[in-house]
Amino acid sequence: TKKFLAFIHALLPFRCLVCGTRKFIKFLPFFNKIYLNACANVNNLVCDVTIISVSVPEKLLERVEKSIREQGFANRSEIVRQALRTFIMESRSLKELKGEIAASITISYERDATKGQISEIQHSFGDIISTFLHAHIDEDYCLEVIVVKGEAENIRKLVQAFRTNEQITQIRVSVLTALK
Repeated sequence: TKKFLAFIHALLPFRCLVCGTRKFIKFLPFFNKIYLNACANVNNLVCDVTIISVSVPEKLLERVEKSIREQGFANRSEIVRQALRTFIMESRSLKELKGEIAASITISYERDATKGQISEIQHSFGDIISTFLHAHIDEDYCLEVIVVKGEAENIRKLVQAFRTNEQITQIRVSVLTALK
């Protein structure tokens, strides 16, 4: 069996789909499946991957393809995995905060978006918004930096309201400090 696996491995150079390292193959005849070995290069992640399908607007796909070329990602899957990890880490850190905090929330949206919806969200949370800056970053996109101060729970609700608004193309939260 080991000779057979070595032969297969030599003919078909499998690589880990997560980290790109070369992997040996395990063949389990009683299941009639081939599995990649677990990868030790990623924090407790097993390199067996599930294929998912994601629908994205054409403009976003163009930006993804450009980022892949400019930043050296191997493929779309790699850039999506990195984005998901970043999103999970940011969500977890905001979710764990308690008490009064100060933070900045940066959002971008297409210039032709209905400003009223975004303004409505901001007015709903006026008690925690200290100030905001609006800028036109190019002919297609606007950027707003919103400085907030208040209970972590209220800031989480504001961030969630922005995240669920389809007009907002990107959101970044930076917690500056826990105030108490």
